[in-house]
Order: sequence, then C-alpha cells, then structure tokens
Amino acid sequence: MTPNLPAALDGAVHTLPHTPSKVVLYAAGSGAPLLLIHSINAVASAAEVRPLFEHYRGSRSVYALDLPGYGLSDRKDQAYTVRVMTDAIVAAAQWVQARHGGVALDAVAVSLSSEFLARAAVEHPSLFRSLTLVSPTGFRGGEELRESPGQTRYKPGLDKFLRGPGWGGFLFKQLTRPAVIRYFLERTWGAKQIDETLWAYNCISARQPKAECAPLAFLSGILFSTDIHSVYGQLTLPVLVVHGTRGDFTNYKNLNIVSSQPNWQVQVLQTGAMPYFELLRAYVAAQDAFWQAIPG
Repeated sequence: MTPNLPAALDGAVHTLPHTPSKVVLYAAGSGAPLLLIHSINAVASAAEVRPLFEHYRGSRSVYALDLPGYGLSDRKDQAYTVRVMTDAIVAAAQWVQARHGGVALDAVAVSLSSEFLARAAVEHPSLFRSLTLVSPTGFRGGEELRESPGQTRYKPGLDKFLRGPGWGGFLFKQLTRPAVIRYFLERTWGAKQIDETLWAYNCISARQPKAECAPLAFLSGILFSTDIHSVYGQLTLPVLVVHGTRGDFTNYKNLNIVSSQPNWQVQVLQTGAMPYFELLRAYVAAQDAFWQAIPG
C-alpha cells in the first residue's frame, strides 16, 4: 500500500486558482511576502526549503511552492516543460501579490528552478522585488547558453525510451530506493551527514502515484534551457547567488558572465548545495543583508 504523502511544511495549504493542473502552495507568517521554490530532481518538493520557511515565518509572509509534478501538486502524466514550470511560478507570484496589495515579492529558488524563476522575472518584472538563486544551474564552465529562445537540451530518443513500456517506471523505482535517495543527498551535501527529515519525506514522496512523470521529463533534458545565459543577462532587478563548495554542484566558472553586472551579487558558503540546511545563521545573515541593501 502506498502511504499518503503528508504536508511537507507546517503551514496552510492552498491550491492556486486558474491553473491547468493542481498546484499547491504552503503559507505561514505575516509581513512582506517571500516566495520559496524547491529544486528539480527525482524526489523534489517544498520539503527542500523547510529551514527557510520555518525561519522566515517569524518575520514575513512566507510561501513555498510545490511545482507541477512534485509534492502535493498534481503528478499526472502531462507535458512537463520549461513553460509549465515557469507559468506555475508566475501563477504563484501573482496569487501572492494579489494577497499583499500589489507588493513585489522577494523570491528564492534552488538549483534548476533558478532558471524558471529568472525567466518568470524577465517576463513579469513587476511581480518581483529581488531574486535569490541558490546553487543555480547554467553556470558550468565551458558552456555558452545563448541559443534561440525556447531551446532546451531535450533528447527525443531518450524521452521515447524512458516512456517505453515499463522502462521509465522501472528506472524511477531504482533511482528512488531509500539507499539511492540517501546516496544522492550525500552527493548534494558533499558529506555523509544529511538532513534525515528530508530523506524520510523524499522516501514517501517517491512512492506516490505517478511520481515518475515529472522526473522522467527532467531526465530527458527538456527542462534545461540552452538560452539561459540570455535570460540571466536580461535581469535588471537585484539578484543574489548563493552556492557551496562541496558535493556535486560546485562548478560555477561561468558566473563571471553576470557577476560583473551591478545588480548581481555572489555569496559562497562552506557547505553543500543547500547551504541553509547546514549554516542557517550564515545563510540568513547574507540573505538579510542583501534584502536590506535594496533601495526603497
């Protein structure tokens, strides 16, 4: 029997209106709005931003999104594309902004979701006051990602194979066995010591019906944009990049394409790819200093 997926966070659970599929948002606290967006992987969910949600609920209205195909959002067999993910972020930001009288949001996204958030901010700049990109993708050395708008790393042959009879589901089950989930978290942390609560939630999340649909799209490459350097370069609002020095996500050689721009800042912490799990105080100090320096 598949265990029911509990809420990832201690907060009110809202379903966004007027979206093509069910998209869920957690909410808590009061004050200026803050939107948190988890990464993309086999078992992603709002559980990945729990330390930030718990910390900022004491001083802000904090919201955490479950992207389409993940967490409590609908996991149906549908197209999972850059547009689907970006539109979900836009819908969440618009809903939050409406609740706060039109105030622009601060938003934090992790890993690949940084690309979706950046695209949302370029397309709808009035929604956001600032962006924080934690361990963002698209900055590995040796890559020039300025292809025509909408191009991705999509591999049709791989996608066809993954969606063949039984293959995708079998592969997903192998990649989401508890020991394998732990292995990938250790690579994310760059250490044996991981967050055990996150690991336990991921194990349950992986066994939900149709949990493989969005992750298989991720594996096909369709969620990785090959125009993302152009998108990042169009951002004019304040942007903070935070990344660690351990684990699989430490190659940021191409950050120099944006770090010289006056609206971009970079903060490096001696952690893995989710610094706020390990050094919450240091992360929050950098985050708060960034926000406090924004004029107005």
